Amino acid sequence: MTGNIATIGYGLAAFGPGIGLGMLVAGTQEATARQPEVAGPLRINMFIGMALVEALGLIGLAAGFVFN
Repeated sequence: MTGNIATIGYGLAAFGPGIGLGMLVAGTQEATARQPEVAGPLRINMFIGMALVEALGLIGLAAGFVFN
């Protein structure tokens, strides 16, 4: 029964980074639509932010294996 509960727990843990990525990309797209001339720097900042948010999801995955 432990494996099933851990699977549900990781699914819930992956929900947060998914919402964060959606908000990050939506904000970048909105800012690019408002000021197209800053699309390059916004894209760079978006990729840095995406890497940080994805790292949170990977840390959650690793913690699931470590504390299992």
